[in-house]
Amino acid sequence: MSDNQSWNSSGSEEDLEPREELGHPVGVAEFSGVLSKWTNYIHGWQDRWVVLKNNTLSYYKSQDETEYGCRGSLCLSKAVITPHEFDECRLDISVNDSVWYLRAQDPEHRHHWIDSIELHRADSGYGSESSLRRHGSMLSLTSATSGYSATSTSSFKKGHSLREKLAEMETFRDILCRQVDTLQRYFDACADGVSKDELQRDKIVEDDEDDFPNTRTDGEFLHNNNNGSKEKLFQALNPKGINGIDFKGEAITFKATTAGILATLSHCIDLMVKSEDSWQKRMDKEMEKRRRIEEGYKSTLNDLKKKTHFGGPDYEEGPNSLINEDEFFDAVEAALDRQDKMEEQSQTEKTRIQRSSPVPPGDVYSSTGTHRFSNKVEDMVQSHMTYSLQDVGGDANWQLVVEEGEMKVYRREVEENGIVLDPLKATHSVKGVTGHEVCHYFWDTTYRNDWETTIENFNVVETLSDNAVIIYQTHKRVWPASQRDVLYLSAMRKILANNENDPDTWLVCNFSVDHDDAQPTNRCVRAKINIAMICQTLVSPPEGDKEISRDNIMCKITYVANVNPGGWAPASVLRAVAKREYPKFLKRFTSYVQEKTAGKPILF
Repeated sequence: MSDNQSWNSSGSEEDLEPREELGHPVGVAEFSGVLSKWTNYIHGWQDRWVVLKNNTLSYYKSQDETEYGCRGSLCLSKAVITPHEFDECRLDISVNDSVWYLRAQDPEHRHHWIDSIELHRADSGYGSESSLRRHGSMLSLTSATSGYSATSTSSFKKGHSLREKLAEMETFRDILCRQVDTLQRYFDACADGVSKDELQRDKIVEDDEDDFPNTRTDGEFLHNNNNGSKEKLFQALNPKGINGIDFKGEAITFKATTAGILATLSHCIDLMVKSEDSWQKRMDKEMEKRRRIEEGYKSTLNDLKKKTHFGGPDYEEGPNSLINEDEFFDAVEAALDRQDKMEEQSQTEKTRIQRSSPVPPGDVYSSTGTHRFSNKVEDMVQSHMTYSLQDVGGDANWQLVVEEGEMKVYRREVEENGIVLDPLKATHSVKGVTGHEVCHYFWDTTYRNDWETTIENFNVVETLSDNAVIIYQTHKRVWPASQRDVLYLSAMRKILANNENDPDTWLVCNFSVDHDDAQPTNRCVRAKINIAMICQTLVSPPEGDKEISRDNIMCKITYVANVNPGGWAPASVLRAVAKREYPKFLKRFTSYVQEKTAGKPILF
């Protein structure tokens, strides 16, 4: 029989027709396209080329890589397809403990995929009557036979009395075999005797047909002699005349043996019935135990289907997230701890890298420049100079949340439509650096990756002037929070003091803008920011005629941040993360500036 043919037990003609291999649909067109697949909690949703063919769903990194082999596949025969309850574009496909989370471009696209998958499943033959019939009945027959044999053998091995009765059966069998052999010899001897008598009788008849011997009632043959007397011609067979066999006795013994066999068989049946009752009770207990286990398995499986897998898309940040607030915070904190450890290992190498960027003359930063956002930049600069430098001591709305040496961090709790919009303000004093140097390293993208640990990647979308650029950056994913991106204008300004006794002010302001080359995507939640780094240089006079050194200078920093993170992250988590991360950022950044400027000429 070839691989593509099968027959059932009836042997009908239709079963002799060639069939396609099991699991390969006949006449169903291949369906393929781009779907977003959940990869892991770090990279989230990624576009993949998905192919539905021969009842199998496969995916590739892109359509161009299909010739190199798929990255994964699922057989849909036993797959469970679940359209998501809330997300109209998402469908989940699970086979046992393997789950694929997929998202289509729109609900209609998802509907087409589900219909195509169901069409392939229906045409594959799995689960249909014809499919069960094509598997043949010989397997069922063999399974039933082997199951019966195993049960019987197990039963025979158990009761000790049953083994004794079987031994008796063996003895009776030996006796019966010997009796049958004896009877067989007796019957053979009888047959030989009868043959000899017939030959002798025929010879006498031929000699004298008129003088045929008479037979007496006792079976002896008599012959009439010429003198009229009768003599025995030959005697009839005697039951004990052949080899001394007692036929009657053998018959009695045979009956006794067969009776013993029947009695022993009856006793064996009684023992087996009792054993069967015992095994039936044990089987009932096992069946009940199996039923409870199956119910527990089904219940657990249903719970898993409801909750999917921890770490999957249903647990990430969202309006219908299955993770509670405490679990959310624990997961975020654990992820941030891991990032800190990785950053500590790489930070030493970063500081060793010698980067250089030409520093434009100071007058470049004295004006906003001419571009389409000039007025917006000027308004932001004036707003920060007016409000951000105000003392927070007398404002009861500001709460001191962190104080470490010269650094103080304040927060004012503000929520809008359930989203945390807490303004944050930090003050710090750093020795040995100037305001120009601090703002230079904060604004210049050449050094961004050296001190910024939360950015995954960034690029300059547009350079507006020598002191203003538009930047798009994505931040590292901190699961279960969604990944954030931000598009902002970054401008650096120098504000001359009105009084010659007051220091000049250096300022970098970053605020969100829109740009055609960086539109929002479904992959990230677009955050809105309004941040300013405001620095003033304080100089203490050197002793005597000594030149000013870095020991004589100190930078007073005021850092303000208004961030709308978007999304659905819990308010308590956002506040806890801000309290933890902002002080670490300021300490890390100012230490970096001190290391980069040590031993270099002072940049006023």
